[in-house]
Amino acid sequence: MNKTRTRDLIARTQIGFERRIHLWLLLPAALLFLLLTVFPIIYNGYISLYHFAFIRRVFSFVGMRNYSVLLQDRLFITSILNTLQFVLLATAGEVVLGTALALLFNVRFRGRRALLPMTVLPMMLPTTVVCAVWVILYDHDFGFMNQVLKAVGLGPIRWLSDPRFALGSLVLVDIWQWTPFVLLVLLAGLQSIPDYLYEAAQIDGATPLQMIRHITLPILSFHIRFVILLRLIDTFRIFDKVYTMTGGGPGYTTETISLYIFREGFRYFNLGYAAAASIVMLLLVLSLSILYARRMWREIRA
Repeated sequence: MNKTRTRDLIARTQIGFERRIHLWLLLPAALLFLLLTVFPIIYNGYISLYHFAFIRRVFSFVGMRNYSVLLQDRLFITSILNTLQFVLLATAGEVVLGTALALLFNVRFRGRRALLPMTVLPMMLPTTVVCAVWVILYDHDFGFMNQVLKAVGLGPIRWLSDPRFALGSLVLVDIWQWTPFVLLVLLAGLQSIPDYLYEAAQIDGATPLQMIRHITLPILSFHIRFVILLRLIDTFRIFDKVYTMTGGGPGYTTETISLYIFREGFRYFNLGYAAAASIVMLLLVLSLSILYARRMWREIRA
């Protein structure tokens, strides 16, 4: 009798351990998330309520004054508008071009295996290398871009120093580097579509464009929405290309939120003010992401 009770107790203990093992396995990741993400955000919000001048050793409570001053700063408003413009242009260009390339590489043709790695290569390069290459391409006197314009009878353009073209030039660099990411995600989605759908459509006499419109794009819609969300989040925090190629100029035509925060926090050492700007940036990204994600899930469920 005692042996039976002991076996039952051991069995129950083992079952309870197996039910809780996934929680124990998630514990290290949860601790890292709390330490490296949640705590810095909370501490950043705490600093944003203070006038924290690092060099002068000033640390005084000012409440919401940093936020009120921030929202009245024209340069900060300009950085928000520039960032939103960059996000919309870069995301739209990458998704459209990435979708077209995914449809192309989903078709079997000679040389596809050699061409696909070359197409994905820009995504694998460090951003500083990408920026260095494009600065050379954009050179006013000897750059490839202006050589092409001269060949067709057009004058050279100051791609990075003309306010009309500077932001668009950065968008082009981002499209070149990150379109391969969209390509890979959508290509994976295309290859998951069963062949019998296309075979049935061919039997019914559907043209390739009709199959893309009525089969490919509806099934691929979730992947497209998902990759749009990822690129929106990533492009919103653009910093490295702006810092390396234009420094926010000419004037402030390429000033972004990340660069504004960097300058206030690590050049002028107004850490409280920079913390308030970073909280505003976080709220903007969260708002856009949540609104888009909710709309995406509603359309999928519908």
